[in-house]
Amino acid sequence: MLKVFGVALAAALLTTPAAAQEWPTRPVRLLVGFPAGGPTDIPARIIADQLRARLPQPVVIENRTGAGGRIALDHVMSQPRDGHTLLVCTYIDALNTLGTARPYPLSDLAPISQITRAYYALVVPNSLPVRDAREFAALAAARPEAVAFGHVGGASMPNLVARIFEGLVGARMVEVPYRGTPPVLQDLIAGRLQLFVGPLVNTMPLAQAGQVRAIGMTSPERLAVAPDVPTLREQGIDLVAQGWLGICGANGIPAPVVATVNRLVVEAVASPEYRAAVEGTGAGAVSSSPAELARLMEETVAQYRGVIRGFNIPLD
Repeated sequence: MLKVFGVALAAALLTTPAAAQEWPTRPVRLLVGFPAGGPTDIPARIIADQLRARLPQPVVIENRTGAGGRIALDHVMSQPRDGHTLLVCTYIDALNTLGTARPYPLSDLAPISQITRAYYALVVPNSLPVRDAREFAALAAARPEAVAFGHVGGASMPNLVARIFEGLVGARMVEVPYRGTPPVLQDLIAGRLQLFVGPLVNTMPLAQAGQVRAIGMTSPERLAVAPDVPTLREQGIDLVAQGWLGICGANGIPAPVVATVNRLVVEAVASPEYRAAVEGTGAGAVSSSPAELARLMEETVAQYRGVIRGFNIPLD
């Protein structure tokens, strides 16, 4: 797959219009496939602020929500491929290439730079008599289909991590899909759910306030934002999982434009304002080259292909 990205990049280099060298010649639109104020939208708005300070044209955020980000992606694909319409791409965009109703190859995307890396907390209601992930695993294994977990979409990390966790500890849980994170957390606090694998920005404030209990992290080592919460690996469960965000376009953007946008995004990610805001949500500020983001996309698909197909998880 990296070879495909390389061929596309070489082709763009050979067909560079004058407009590519003058980019941007009109406002730049940065599409977000998820609601305003969420963990995808917050970094996007700070990136947009940083780009505005570096460009002669406005940078406009557009939230086009629905279908796990597919509506925003489809819109970007329908626009001229000149770098004026960009996408905050996510790990879900990579995983949605495994769908069947409207499939698209990874090579349809032009990766530009990663912008965040995020890990997840496993949280349970205070009413559940478990203190760590091992105790939860024993409870779930002993009570098949009596333990329920919530998630916010087939290709979402809350669903995928819960499914992998099931396989590793020999449990069988009931999945309960939701349309967003707030109602999941409401039902978790009330004890109507027994598990949620959630972003730190949503889960850790509740855990720190004593409203839920954090029993494990999907990070490879303990995180500074939650130093008292052990990783799953520490507890003998070999599960590390990360979500990520990036900036992408549709394949066909001229290579000089990709290079310019990459340079500007890398500068934005390195800014104190961006790092403080993103790290305040429990995520990490991470930039990359286009090739590194392409590789991350491929690794994401390879890591979760088995669980998506094994559990017949719908992505369309």
